Amino acid sequence: MVAEAGLAGAITIATNMAGRGTDIKLGPGVKEAGGLAIIGTERHESRRVDRQLRGRAGRQGDPGTSQFYVSLEDDLMRMFGSERIASLMDKMGYKESEVIQHSMITKSIERAQKKVEENNFGIRKRLLEYDDVMNKQRKVVYEKRNHALFGERLALDLDNAFYVVAEGLVTLFREQDDFEGFKLAVIMNFAMDTSITREELQKTNVNDVTEKLYGEAINSYQRKKEELRAQAVPVFTNIRQTQGEHIENVVVPFSDGRKNIHVLANLKKTIGTEGMELLNSLEKTINLSLIDDAWKEHLRSMDDLKQSVQTAYLEQKDPLVIYKVEAFNLFRQMDSEVNKDIVSFLTHSGIPVEQNQQPLREGKEQKTDMSRMQVNKEEIDARGDDYAANENDYFDPSEGGAGVKQEPVKVGIKIGRNDPCPCGSGKKYKQCHGREVV
Repeated sequence: MVAEAGLAGAITIATNMAGRGTDIKLGPGVKEAGGLAIIGTERHESRRVDRQLRGRAGRQGDPGTSQFYVSLEDDLMRMFGSERIASLMDKMGYKESEVIQHSMITKSIERAQKKVEENNFGIRKRLLEYDDVMNKQRKVVYEKRNHALFGERLALDLDNAFYVVAEGLVTLFREQDDFEGFKLAVIMNFAMDTSITREELQKTNVNDVTEKLYGEAINSYQRKKEELRAQAVPVFTNIRQTQGEHIENVVVPFSDGRKNIHVLANLKKTIGTEGMELLNSLEKTINLSLIDDAWKEHLRSMDDLKQSVQTAYLEQKDPLVIYKVEAFNLFRQMDSEVNKDIVSFLTHSGIPVEQNQQPLREGKEQKTDMSRMQVNKEEIDARGDDYAANENDYFDPSEGGAGVKQEPVKVGIKIGRNDPCPCGSGKKYKQCHGREVV
């Protein structure tokens, strides 16, 4: 449509940015008639856009003209004192709707455009400074995610996670002088009991205590991996022997009692590496899942933070400085939580063994499978902690049909020991029918 604007007698109505990248060729007789004529009904906030529109005429040596019409009631003029100019024009004798061609008007328009451009430049610059903070965090997260996705440096990231968690526990409970809390935290994070004594925690050098706890955690995790290998290899070997060579991948469920995750493992590689392929897939999958979930929540927190710091100027403070400080604290907290969640799941997780457990199912490998693995946190939270333990009460696959749904347990009104007995004897419950209750 824009390319045909140069034909004889053609009138093209378009936006002020129309035709960028389109060559408007003049039709027969148009050059002799004066070429392409550009008529602008207003001036844009940016002088660059006006120049681009004006530049549609007179291209490559062709003739052309351009003319812009501006009203003092246009938004651009009203923002920068068009009333003052209008009153001045009235004093000079100009009448309503009369064309004004004066250098003062042209300079006034250019000054208004320049102010708008400076304001827009400041907004873009400020936005870029905010985005630089997010970009630095994004690079760190995506680098760590790529390590998990492609297997590069994943072992080193896990090793660092174990050390960071151990250092955090030692530092925190050493400051609080809470040895019992320290032992409980070690069990919750590393699924083991530490040999560190109260005296070692308080008097030994922090780095030495951290190294000892880190060594115990790594050794415990290595033993856990050997147990998983010993448990998984016979199952994979049995699948190969009973179901043949056509199965390539197997989906293996893992659970730490709170979260469930399904790991896609290659059958041949798992058997060939004596289970190491399954453990590597587990480490990759749990890293990707927890990093993705934490990063999405962090992005929401950063958006909320960006909105909340804007009122800091009321206290004569720079919102950007506060945003950088709080963003760093949020990112450090997110990274610490991710390390704890990864370490906790790896040290607590196992293949669920139930009486009515269904066999492992075949999995189809896809390019985005690893990135789409997610922890069923919402499902566990919605159905309660006892869901996994009571799941087989609703359906028994060994019977080949739907099981009978259990009725809820009905609990009567609880009677206190010192309350009157419901039998109406007037005695206290503990001295009447309550005597038989242990």
